[in-house]
Amino acid sequence: MVKAYSLYEGSYSVDKSKKFIPFDPKKDDPKDRPGSLFVHIHPFLLETKAGLVLLDTGLGRRTDDDELVIHANIKKLGFDIDDVRYVLMSHLHKDHANGMVDFKDGSKRVAFPNAEYIIQEQEWEAAFSTESPSYRTDVFDVLQRSGNLVFVNGDGHLNDEIRYELSGGHSEFHQVFHIQTEEEHFFFGGDELPEPEEIFRNFIAKYDYDGRRAKKLREEYWAAGAPEGWVFMFYHSKSIAIGRPEQREDGTYKIIDATK
Repeated sequence: MVKAYSLYEGSYSVDKSKKFIPFDPKKDDPKDRPGSLFVHIHPFLLETKAGLVLLDTGLGRRTDDDELVIHANIKKLGFDIDDVRYVLMSHLHKDHANGMVDFKDGSKRVAFPNAEYIIQEQEWEAAFSTESPSYRTDVFDVLQRSGNLVFVNGDGHLNDEIRYELSGGHSEFHQVFHIQTEEEHFFFGGDELPEPEEIFRNFIAKYDYDGRRAKKLREEYWAAGAPEGWVFMFYHSKSIAIGRPEQREDGTYKIIDATK
């Protein structure tokens, strides 16, 4: 059984202002939001031998009861927030990073108090020093003072299950993660492989720091992972959020829902 879970935070449109506006495909018309991209937000929770692992943290949206949506979703699965051991950050754009911190009743605290937040050091430095609306630096201020921040550089291993690779396609210091546990190889490509459709209609995207590199990386991830049966986690997917390759009769591979 695949022990990975989508912590779905909703569907949004985003334009050049980098504001994420809730979008309901059942009632909202995309034509009313020209120049927008339409994305789903899927942070992921993964069970490992070392404890719970969170892959990116979402937009930091709150429920009607003023609880972080990501917290509510973890609790619905029957898990405890305090049991999250690692928060693995692909990069620090706000749709991936705002949920790192809980702002409530005038206080600011890390959202996962017992977790190590694993971030590429150069990604942190680039994000903290920019004035781009893609980042929310008040989130970084809280994390910097928390004692939970762990910098990594380049490629490496956190433990015998988790390794990280500096990929540099979507943002200059973007990273991806491989988690090998319970005979499964989970792969999280962040925004370099955000949707399963991008495997089969690969293109150079204007929203990537290095579009050619990101395109090449997508090809490499699929070429390596399809024959080995990796479980792929797609952060912005509108269809299959957690997928597994399945070989067709002609020898090519398709993606099927790994949770069924």
